[in-house]
Amino acid sequence: MEIGSIRDILKTKGHTVYSIAPDKTVRDAIMMMAENDIGALLVMEGSRVIGIITERDYTRKINLKGKSSKETPVKEIMTDAICVKPETSVMEALTIMTNSHVRHLPVLEGENTVGMVSTGDLVKKIISEQQNTIKHLQNYITGSYLG
Repeated sequence: MEIGSIRDILKTKGHTVYSIAPDKTVRDAIMMMAENDIGALLVMEGSRVIGIITERDYTRKINLKGKSSKETPVKEIMTDAICVKPETSVMEALTIMTNSHVRHLPVLEGENTVGMVSTGDLVKKIISEQQNTIKHLQNYITGSYLG
């Protein structure tokens, strides 16, 4: 069953990307995540993705180690970003996330950042496609299939 591509998800989700500069504080990053109800920010120098900072980074690299989020710059705790292209399949992206133990993938088209997808976005797409398949099969079985 073909589930589609990251481009399909971005058509529905949108292309909004939240980012922060590497020299900003971790506190600034956490505040931005809270204000926007998101779990990750891209770390960018100009238009170039240089990493990602997540709530998990904060918990493990600041909170548990007793560091100060007001004094620590984002670049000290950011993680390398694993990026995908819009044409990457949903299943391929899910495999990348699973194997790399990440929950967010920036989406790059050439050098341009065109979005970011989360594990939740991928699961939502898979469930939607499975529901559509079930509906079509039920219609076929009951004879009300019109397609």
